[in-house]
Amino acid sequence: MSPDLTPDGPNPDGPNPDGPAPGLPPVAPSVTAELVEALSPRLRKRLDAGVAKLAARPVVRDGDTVRIAVDDDTDLELHAPGGTVTSADAVRCGCLLAPDCLHRAAAASAAPVADEASEPTEPTHEAQKVQEEKEAETAGPEERAAARAVFAAAAAVLEAGTDGAGAVLQAELLRAAHTARLAGLPRASASAVSVVTGIRAARSADPSYRLADLAEALGGALGVAHRIPHATGPGLAELRGTARQPYRPDGSLRLYGLFSEPVLTATGYAGAVTWTADAEGRLYTVSDVAPGGPGRATGAADRAVRIGDTSLTHRELARAGLAVSGATVSPTGRLGAGAGVRAVRASGAAWRAEPLERLWAVPVADQVARALGGGHDLLFLDVTLRGAVREATGDCLLADCAGVPLLLATAHDAPALPYRDNLRLLAAAGGSGLRVVARLAPGPMPRALLLAAEHPSDPDARVDLGLDRLQHADLPAGRTPAAAPAPAVDEAPLHLLRRRLHQAVSGGRRVLAFPGGAAGDGARLRHVGLGTAGDLLDGLHAAAADRARDVFGRLLPSDAGRFAGAWLASAVYMSEVERALCAQAWGVTTIPA
Repeated sequence: MSPDLTPDGPNPDGPNPDGPAPGLPPVAPSVTAELVEALSPRLRKRLDAGVAKLAARPVVRDGDTVRIAVDDDTDLELHAPGGTVTSADAVRCGCLLAPDCLHRAAAASAAPVADEASEPTEPTHEAQKVQEEKEAETAGPEERAAARAVFAAAAAVLEAGTDGAGAVLQAELLRAAHTARLAGLPRASASAVSVVTGIRAARSADPSYRLADLAEALGGALGVAHRIPHATGPGLAELRGTARQPYRPDGSLRLYGLFSEPVLTATGYAGAVTWTADAEGRLYTVSDVAPGGPGRATGAADRAVRIGDTSLTHRELARAGLAVSGATVSPTGRLGAGAGVRAVRASGAAWRAEPLERLWAVPVADQVARALGGGHDLLFLDVTLRGAVREATGDCLLADCAGVPLLLATAHDAPALPYRDNLRLLAAAGGSGLRVVARLAPGPMPRALLLAAEHPSDPDARVDLGLDRLQHADLPAGRTPAAAPAPAVDEAPLHLLRRRLHQAVSGGRRVLAFPGGAAGDGARLRHVGLGTAGDLLDGLHAAAADRARDVFGRLLPSDAGRFAGAWLASAVYMSEVERALCAQAWGVTTIPA
């Protein structure tokens, strides 16, 4: 799994000087929903235009207060103690129509969505008992109602597509997310918020936006909301999720630094996560994530880690070691920083020395199987670089990994992070053998996101590719950039179904409702033995085109729920087939349940 990106709470150093001064602070979902709901129908129709207009106005940050000059005579203020706007009263406008003005709702709709996840805590015996009892229950009426609200709001977003999912539809989904959190469904809530974040990235032409990511988020929100009303026991507990991850005592730990990676989320949080391992190969993380922008993502690596009395920075810990007593650890491996935790600097270890060597000794297929089975998704690989491969989304590195062609892509496209520049320089080291750390990117051919690597000229050194910048002088002498042909993949024509799923997310139901739009695609899928895919695609188009008429021949509102159900069934099928293809590509024979 990806690193735990739960924010670390308010910045202990006070207002964050590294955050983007012109940016708006994250706003809690309930605040945005409340402000939009208070608008009159006339103002709701003007909300999207108001958001666009406000985005072009000058913004000034003064401590916990952000001011926007609406015009020459009117200022709008957002008060964000701790970096987040948590109440509607914290958004104030000086115009004559306030507090029911368009400006307050527009500001909340333009701001990043705040992450409402709570900081992990040590559970009491009573809390654990309540949780165990709750796992045996079926979903209650309040939970069912909240789940159905999330499904309905997400279905409305899918019906409209990103082009039509303006601020009003986004606010409805945020309201459903807040309702789900209050009903004890943090997983459904977080899924809904991630959909809104993706929609905003799409509508603002954010360079880091990926349609596939939004489709995955939408499938997650619809899937969780659909299953909750029918789930029981441990399955229901998993679907509910956990808002407060417990830290559990883990005694004394001797840890060895692996690498650090920057964190920069679309929800307005930034920082760094440092990965460490113990002598048995178990992974632990130390994080520093708080409201901020690219400046904080790059600067957090030089901040002291928040654990014990150590003065190690994240960048230093990535190459050193840590001795911890009284350690507490969350289920995701995140180290706690409570008052009883003690930590001091210790010696580190090279990647090619014990105990870190054992991470690379695990067969690659076993590492991939672990990731596909729900374990951490880091891959520890020995590769030989073959050159650069150009793709629509940017350059990738073609590498050989144990005789298997592997594409290594950038982990983040933010211009402030050096991932892409470093990848281009590594392309000039064609023929070099490198030990790398990457994150699995499931697909029909081996693919991973490059996070850290040995130094091209010094195997005893390592490079955090999201934080350190390679120079031409760092490359082995005599190397020149090389272009490599992309490896051929005998891929089943599942792209026919995937393309339609993505088209629906982008353009809404109407793009699949055109007569003849799917002519032959279902038959082609059935012809190659993918009968289920063909039937699902035909059902998706049928649901999109199904519009009843009243006695006067006028079109009635479409059934957004039916279309969302057909889309979800196709998305779940695609996910499972792609998971199986990914396992096959890496030579995995058995995926852990």
